[in-house]
Amino acid sequence: MAQTKWALDPSHSEIQFKVKHLMITTVTGYFKNFDATATTDGDDFTTGGISFDADINSIDTNNEQRDGHLKSSDFFDAGNHPKMTFTNGKLTGSGDEYTLHGDLTIRGNTKPVQLKVEYGGIAQDPYGQTKAGFTLNGKISRKEFGLTWDAVTEAGNVVVSDDVRINAEIQLVKQG
Repeated sequence: MAQTKWALDPSHSEIQFKVKHLMITTVTGYFKNFDATATTDGDDFTTGGISFDADINSIDTNNEQRDGHLKSSDFFDAGNHPKMTFTNGKLTGSGDEYTLHGDLTIRGNTKPVQLKVEYGGIAQDPYGQTKAGFTLNGKISRKEFGLTWDAVTEAGNVVVSDDVRINAEIQLVKQG
């Protein structure tokens, strides 16, 4: 079967993260600049590979001071590690429930991760483009990826949780 290439539709996609602050509220952030690609046999996403990368300098938590801190060597160290990458992505499952297995690299640290995937299906847009949609959810430990900055309040509360939830809405466009 012929290989099919898919590219990100950035205007219909987003990568979001959520982390507990002081263990009482959740802070949400986004990566404004990212890319994703997939290669499949026909339209079967379980047969190919999936990858993405995000520009660390595009991080946006709706607070410039916090964004600057996240880009600093305390967290992502964007000066030395400007990209977060996901490679070797393989999709397993059936119907509309899948798991995406792959290698996530943050700050030079690569770890295997699994993300739950809801496959939205394939549709043709009004311009004749074939698109595929996915919702991804998962959780990682930021400390496993070298994001180890920590502080504790006088009351003993952790300022930033170790657990980071990842949510993404991804729409891919069939190429060629």
